[in-house]
Amino acid sequence: MIRTADRKGNIKEEDSFQNNLLEKIYGSVAGRMMIRPLVNPAVSIAMGKFLDSRISAAAVEPFIRLNHLDMSDYEKRKYTSYNDFFKRKIRKDARRIDMEPGHFISPCDCRASVYPVDEKARLHIKQTGYTVEELLRNPSLGKRYQGGYVWVLRLCVQDYHRYIYPDNAAESRRIRIPGILHTVNPVANDACPIYKENSREYSLLKTENFRTVLMMEVGALFVGKIENRPRRASVKRGEEKGNFAFGGSTIVLITEKNAVKPDEDILKNSQAGMETRVLMGEKIGEFF
Repeated sequence: MIRTADRKGNIKEEDSFQNNLLEKIYGSVAGRMMIRPLVNPAVSIAMGKFLDSRISAAAVEPFIRLNHLDMSDYEKRKYTSYNDFFKRKIRKDARRIDMEPGHFISPCDCRASVYPVDEKARLHIKQTGYTVEELLRNPSLGKRYQGGYVWVLRLCVQDYHRYIYPDNAAESRRIRIPGILHTVNPVANDACPIYKENSREYSLLKTENFRTVLMMEVGALFVGKIENRPRRASVKRGEEKGNFAFGGSTIVLITEKNAVKPDEDILKNSQAGMETRVLMGEKIGEFF
């Protein structure tokens, strides 16, 4: 069972059919063997073609009803496919972007967790150990983020799937790491090192207020396609960076030592094994 908390401290237990099914699949050897063919990128390509087709638009209204989505937050329009709906654009002013320079903001609607990186660049996400070098496949970057924090911002299928830059910054070239596409549901991370196996893309943001922040998009089961906008040398806080196509996905931020202090509720919830529900543009930390 997945436990999440809102910013007022209200705790919700998400005992959904999807969560229970994934827990059974990833919790057994037989289940993990069964899912292996489905995490292959070739399956995602085929699924993506179907979800881009006009016939897939028939699934939009049932999905809205099943997940009790409040569509008043989004631009009113007719969707030509399920992916067209999944990549829907939010209505102007439906999200408040915190522009206070010292506030570190979430780039997306998500369930947030934050984990310390030790002095050897090691960390634990839930029960799974990683190193920053494994996440990025870059030893020198691992050293840069020793003593900092890793922010895991998990998007569920019912969330808004566009994301923004968290601060004014100069953006480096982007590095794409090909991989497979496990679900990013926490039950999968307990069984598989998903953040070093899944397809992902990252760049370095030399920000105005938080030193150099690494921003990484992680694809997930059944497409989870990363669709970043063309890179520009200079970007602004709140500008759209890109979106995911269908599939629950994750954005990972890595901050340097003594660069960002996480908000106390998110830090405590993460230590207790809970995610914190936050909205795009909402404060999740502040500079030291």
